Amino acid sequence: QVQLVESGGGLVQAGGSLRLSCAASGSNFAIRAMGWYRQAPGKEREMVATIASGGTTNYADSVKGRFTISRDNAKNTLYLQMNSLKPEDTAVYYCNALDRNYVLSWGQGTQVTVSS
Repeated sequence: QVQLVESGGGLVQAGGSLRLSCAASGSNFAIRAMGWYRQAPGKEREMVATIASGGTTNYADSVKGRFTISRDNAKNTLYLQMNSLKPEDTAVYYCNALDRNYVLSWGQGTQVTVSS
C-alpha cells in the first residue's frame, strides 16, 4: 500500500498562491493515478484534480485555469499549484493514489484557508 503525506497548506489572502505537495512512499512504481481532493466544512469531499500515470490530467470546473496538478516521479511527489485563490477554495486538501491492485490510499490532509 502507498503511504501519502501532504504539506504546503496554510493561510493566504484572496488572489494569492500556494503549492501543495504530497510525498509518496511504498509501492510508488505501481501507482496508476494520483489526485487531489478537498472537503470544506459541512460539504462532501470533491475532486479537485487528477493525473494518470501517462500524464493525462483532469480538473474540476471550479479550478480550471487556476490550479495545476503535476507529478515528479523521480521524487515520488505530487504537487498542486494553486493560483488566484478564492475564499471558496478554503478546505482540507487530500491527496490520493490508486495502485496497480486498484487499492486507493489517502493522505491525512492539509488545511488551506483563503481570507477575503
